[in-house]
Amino acid sequence: MGEITQQNLTKAFSGESQANRKYLAFSNKADQEGYGQIAKLFRAAAEGEAIHALSHLSKMGVVSSTEENLKAAISGETEEFENMYPKMIEEADQEDEVASKNGFSNANEVEKIHATLYRKALDNLGKNEDVDYYICGVCGYVAESEAPDVCPVCGAPMSSFRIIN
Repeated sequence: MGEITQQNLTKAFSGESQANRKYLAFSNKADQEGYGQIAKLFRAAAEGEAIHALSHLSKMGVVSSTEENLKAAISGETEEFENMYPKMIEEADQEDEVASKNGFSNANEVEKIHATLYRKALDNLGKNEDVDYYICGVCGYVAESEAPDVCPVCGAPMSSFRIIN
């Protein structure tokens, strides 16, 4: 693949992925404000953006076997908690951006958990274990088997967790 096309696919994937998340946030806000039809439109557009993003991703050649995908996920999560977020936490602290620092800190802790869960899945690849995962709707912490009474990262109550199917 040509270098420029690869760069354009990467840029397009990033843009479409961000649009998907942004439109879902817009949808939630529209729902909160009582604009159900507009919320539905934002969700539809978000799904379209996700289709675009996945199409671009498939052409980039980054989706491989499950084993290789787990290794890539471990590497990505590790990069985030070892390098990306610590720098962001430090910079937010320097600028006295408390809310952003807290958000970066929570994400940093959760990325460690994600890497651990991916490592465990890699170690157990092929064993077909049936494990339930619960996600904290506040910080993204993932718990195995059951939701905790209180999120160990952000302190949210058990009611903030939902099961992932």
